[in-house]
Amino acid sequence: MQRFVMDKLVEWRESNTRKPLLLMGARQVGKTWLMKEFGRNYYKKTAYISFYNNNRMKAVFSQDYDTDRIINSLGVETGVEITPGDTLIILDEIQNALPALESLKYFCEEANEYHVIAAGSLLGVAIHEGVSFPVGKVNILKVNPLSFREFLVAMGENGLNNALVKNDFSVTDSFSDKYLYWLKIYYYVGGMPEVVDYYRQHKDYKVVRDIQNTIIATYKGDFGKHVRDRELIRINMIWDSIPVQLSKENKKFFFGNIKKGARSSEYEVAVQWLADAGLVHKVSKVTEPRMPLKAYKMQNAYKLFVLDVGLLGALSELDPLSIIEGNEIFTDFKGALSEQYVLQQIVAETDYTPYYYSSENSTYEQDFLLQIGKDVIPIEVKSGKNVRSPSLTAYIRKYQPHMAVRFSTLPYTVQEDMVNIPLYAVCVLSVLGSGGLS
Repeated sequence: MQRFVMDKLVEWRESNTRKPLLLMGARQVGKTWLMKEFGRNYYKKTAYISFYNNNRMKAVFSQDYDTDRIINSLGVETGVEITPGDTLIILDEIQNALPALESLKYFCEEANEYHVIAAGSLLGVAIHEGVSFPVGKVNILKVNPLSFREFLVAMGENGLNNALVKNDFSVTDSFSDKYLYWLKIYYYVGGMPEVVDYYRQHKDYKVVRDIQNTIIATYKGDFGKHVRDRELIRINMIWDSIPVQLSKENKKFFFGNIKKGARSSEYEVAVQWLADAGLVHKVSKVTEPRMPLKAYKMQNAYKLFVLDVGLLGALSELDPLSIIEGNEIFTDFKGALSEQYVLQQIVAETDYTPYYYSSENSTYEQDFLLQIGKDVIPIEVKSGKNVRSPSLTAYIRKYQPHMAVRFSTLPYTVQEDMVNIPLYAVCVLSVLGSGGLS
């Protein structure tokens, strides 16, 4: 499969300001495959080290940070003669050898001629637990599940992807039926690489769901390995409640839905753990839709999304036919999947930080707000063709944004006060700030 983030790895390889690279992302989003594929295609040699159950290599990094000694040890372990420039050094599962994480600082300062890339799961958790992090001494790259565009390419629909890249709505509108067909399937399959690869080869929805449930079980297994029993209960309660929270019309995470009388202060550590692990996206509410949005961020009001729309469907136990063919049950939950999907594409395709806004009486409630250039852009997500937007209309009248965006299944249209973008074209948000869309 093609991962678009590979282009960023190539940029890193050619950069004059290159530092050791750290890949961040949840377990099973494809970090190991990405590093190995990068080494295979762009280097003469690859020296791969995994710290999973590798006490010998853990000891190498625990001794001291002599980079010459470490390079020699890596060469002996891998059987690869490591030479600057043409050898990629991969340090995988680095969360199991935290001194190796700290060593990246010394590779940056004393041996930057070597190309070093590292990855690990739960690194965000480790950092917040007081592990020494090489601040300013590494480049960081986030790896996400496959975006919808990557999914199209994996399904062999390169032409559909290319039309999206060109923002050519005269073409995309002509093939909207094909885009919407694949979008329904993406809602079910999602973007986890193992799941996408299996579906690509076998088109078996039952096994797809089995793989998704195995991934979820792996995540829940991680909960138990890294937290105390009391916090484990809270993490599980939050994780299991996300589908219920997102099915509400008001998708703000409400702790009373977890347990009667529950307060946010009791669960904040658990929420942060899930966010640090890369398993949830925390979209904060702002008190006012004004620049800069971060200055108006509320600490105790937010929506929680999982990392992948397919996993959300698995957590919700949605039957594939309810999505692919459509029924009343899916219609009720379709808004939750659509909002999850849009959030996932914003995270994968853009550098924007999403927020949301709601007035006291919800008159001006907006699914997302993005700070793009000097503007605050409101975004509303509609899961079907019923696109009445009284909330967005009221918002526009009061705040008069430079641009307002509505995502729906309708074709691309520019109206007096908003632009309607098809749900399958969320990727065009990446060009809004450069004036590429009007």
